[in-house]
Amino acid sequence: MKRIFTLLAFILTTTFAFGQAQKMISFKAMGHDDDTPIFGMSGAVSFYFKITPQYEMTGSKLTLFIEASQALIREKSYINLFIGTKPVYSGRLTKDSIQRIQLNLSRADVPADNYLKIQVKTALTITDDQCRDLDNPAMWVKVKNYSYLSLTKSTKNFFNNVNISNCFDTKTAVVYNTNPTLHDLKAVAWAYARLKKTQQRNIGVYQVDQLPDSVRNYIMVGAVNTLPAAKRSLIKVTPQSSQGLLYLNKSVSTITDTITNMVNINGKFVPTRSVAQETVPSEVLFVTGGDDAGYEKTITALGNMNVLNSTFGDYLLINKAQNTFFKTIDENRSKLTLKQIGGTSDFLSGIGSLKSSFNFKNSDFSFTPKEVEIRVVANYSSLNPGDRGFFNIYLNGLLISSEKLDASGKLNTAVTINRYQHHKYNTLECEFRFYPNSGNCKNSFTNFFAEIDVDKSYLESKNPFITSDLSFYQYPEAFNRGTTRIVVSKPYARYAAGAMGEIIYELNNNINANNFPEFSYSDELASNDLKKNNIIALLSKDDEMFKNGEFPDAPIKFDKNFRLYNTDNNSVVYSLSDTTSNGLAQIFYGRSNNATLVLTATGKHLAEAFLAASKSITEQLSTLSSNVCISDVNNNKYLFNINKSSDNLEYIDTKSALTRFWDNYNLYILLGILVLILLSFLYIRSRVQKSQELFND
Repeated sequence: MKRIFTLLAFILTTTFAFGQAQKMISFKAMGHDDDTPIFGMSGAVSFYFKITPQYEMTGSKLTLFIEASQALIREKSYINLFIGTKPVYSGRLTKDSIQRIQLNLSRADVPADNYLKIQVKTALTITDDQCRDLDNPAMWVKVKNYSYLSLTKSTKNFFNNVNISNCFDTKTAVVYNTNPTLHDLKAVAWAYARLKKTQQRNIGVYQVDQLPDSVRNYIMVGAVNTLPAAKRSLIKVTPQSSQGLLYLNKSVSTITDTITNMVNINGKFVPTRSVAQETVPSEVLFVTGGDDAGYEKTITALGNMNVLNSTFGDYLLINKAQNTFFKTIDENRSKLTLKQIGGTSDFLSGIGSLKSSFNFKNSDFSFTPKEVEIRVVANYSSLNPGDRGFFNIYLNGLLISSEKLDASGKLNTAVTINRYQHHKYNTLECEFRFYPNSGNCKNSFTNFFAEIDVDKSYLESKNPFITSDLSFYQYPEAFNRGTTRIVVSKPYARYAAGAMGEIIYELNNNINANNFPEFSYSDELASNDLKKNNIIALLSKDDEMFKNGEFPDAPIKFDKNFRLYNTDNNSVVYSLSDTTSNGLAQIFYGRSNNATLVLTATGKHLAEAFLAASKSITEQLSTLSSNVCISDVNNNKYLFNINKSSDNLEYIDTKSALTRFWDNYNLYILLGILVLILLSFLYIRSRVQKSQELFND
């Protein structure tokens, strides 16, 4: 009987899946890897999710899982939910360890920009005394990362709603020809960078003959006459000579897939899966042209956000293309307002801690800043006699400035930070703290308010960070000035496409993206070009550029076998002869003081090694002086600071055969000598004892 009920439950679940065709997408899958905490008596957190055209909001649901602090008085603590600015739910915390809240969604919940905004606000109580609760660290709840949106899949309006302007959000990969040209590599790089700007976390880069069947929404690059016949047949518009083309092919297919639901089992929510057959849309965006000249126009358009965002059809023929963002004269970006870096003027009210947060990168400036002045201009409600008010500035979690507020209601303050205080990526927090004079705070929660003027508040770089040697701390802004050229070894070109995409994205991952590098093969590049341009080279270790000494100031010379040592314990960290697939990146000044970045890959998995190296150097690095990075396909990474006097670099080929033999076997030789000395000692001692015994007799 139990089996029959289980079977019935399975059939009902499957029938529901067939009828509703819903897709459950967790907060974790949408970028929130960890649970999201909300602190304080009246805290808040917002989530923004892009709703793509393949989903219909009518019939969709939002399911939140809330974990609350064990110290809260649950009958007097509340959860409030807002969709956009509209309140949709308010309720007390329940006694469940994980509280489940489910809401129905509608098309009215998603504005014209197609971002669903979910805001969770709390009103929490611990002691029945609001004044004592004010700064209690036990005041928290967490939105679990397995909270999810259950979205209704619909193909009803798929063909009408999806167009070039909004199709990038659903693309998961870039596909290119098996033997890519420089145009193909350039197209892959710009397509990859465009996808990454949509917050795509894992972007696949495939040669067309290695494209998995599971990838249905992707960008295909290549001139029309070079595309495989099966792909070329999907294009229904033929570009002429010197004409570029963006073409979106849309189709629908039926597949068998699994759906996941969260089921409450003994008080815990666990995922359960069931089989479902569903109709899925497929989209292929072709970046192509009638010939190389037309293809190049399409690539240029791919780098122009204005063109892409305003193309509401399924194809775009391009007769003339230019990127209006391109500037030949370096623009001075030493002063940035908080509005320019994405800040908004939040109206803050209440007592205790009231915070606004802003994020900025070193690459937002036109050069790596040595010192940054943080200027904050704000208005606040004037303080009564005896009230206590403070304004605090935190950078990356550390308090760097604090001052008392007065009765004027005007704030204009500044603090200057040095290069040891700011990182490649920074979080700036501005905090107002207010406590009323009376000590009875129950009636004072709306007495204080403040607002930062993001137009008048700014960040200003005082001095450029200039060193005799470049480091990854200065990447990518070291390439902001002048022209950048990307160079690749021809035999390794097919493996370098993904890494090129990562590089293009990073060069333009700032508030004024205008870096459009030129692409060249290493064997076709003149030596003079190495002096006139900033160089980013993706090379094999046997490339002629190494053998010809084109990079005399590189920290590591690849024409020789080498080892890198840990200076703390003298252990070998990396050897060029390793069979593991490794990516090596090194940054330095070239012959004309031009920025130079060289990436090299070894082993069998060259594409993964190149990509690992390109990603490693863009992370928040812990040192200001690393100029060599070793990374492997398993996410292991080592940073080094290597100069001419470094003792952690050893070239093996420069040693004689006897020296190399001694380096490899010296421990064994010394151990053997020690054993021989010990045996000799024991032998001599035994002979002496025997002689003494004979003498005594």
